[in-house]
Amino acid sequence: MARELVPDALWERLAPLLPVPKKKKKPGRPRADDRVALEAIIFVLRTGIPWEMLPQKQFGLSGMTAWRRLEQWTQAGVFEKLQRTLLDELGEKGLVDFSRTSIDSSTVRASKGGPYTGKNPTDRAKAGSKHHLLVDRKGLPLAESLTGANVHDIHELFPLLDAIPDVKQPRGPPRHRPAKLHADKAYSSRRNRQELRRRGIVPRIARPGIESKQRLGRHRWVVERTNDWKNQKRRLRVRDERRDDIYFSLLVLGCCLMLFRRLQT
Repeated sequence: MARELVPDALWERLAPLLPVPKKKKKPGRPRADDRVALEAIIFVLRTGIPWEMLPQKQFGLSGMTAWRRLEQWTQAGVFEKLQRTLLDELGEKGLVDFSRTSIDSSTVRASKGGPYTGKNPTDRAKAGSKHHLLVDRKGLPLAESLTGANVHDIHELFPLLDAIPDVKQPRGPPRHRPAKLHADKAYSSRRNRQELRRRGIVPRIARPGIESKQRLGRHRWVVERTNDWKNQKRRLRVRDERRDDIYFSLLVLGCCLMLFRRLQT
């Protein structure tokens, strides 16, 4: 099962991105294998089990050891680097389509609170967080962010656009600017449309009482599908991580697994 969690092709891409472990001043217990630690992290991401419930006999390390390794890799930005690596590979194969992009958010309960949480207006004001996703024409995640549940979607449009990395292309220079952006009415404002046009992006944002959901939703459904794929990772459905950086790192890892799957098909 462990090799299924981290195929050789995935490990070959991630291993060069890992920070060099610090040398111990005193001899002690041997350091747990990085690949095994990644397998444990992905197991927790997929199943949603608490870290302390990780089956130690199966992985040969404790849940806290896996969590500490995740913390180290989070601080080193490992999964953000992996996402850029995978996007570049997909881009060079012509599999990243910037002709249309779509943006959307989904809200999850934050059971332990922490930074980037807020009162969820759709869940009796309980603490929650929002995942914001921006995807290409076929639903590949290009950028993601984390906010409190009470942050309006309209404020995350340009931070997400700015977070799209330069993606290598089959020919010519790298690209990060989409031709069109599709969004629902939560992102609708005159300022947003004007700024998108200034950037050379055609806004396809639903306007309340004017464009129908059915008309503009013909292209926006891909981001909703990507959100569904993301939520198959049970650790992301409810935010059990108090630390926002750890939880966001798991969100990015989930997006990386989607990109890797596309690369293998």
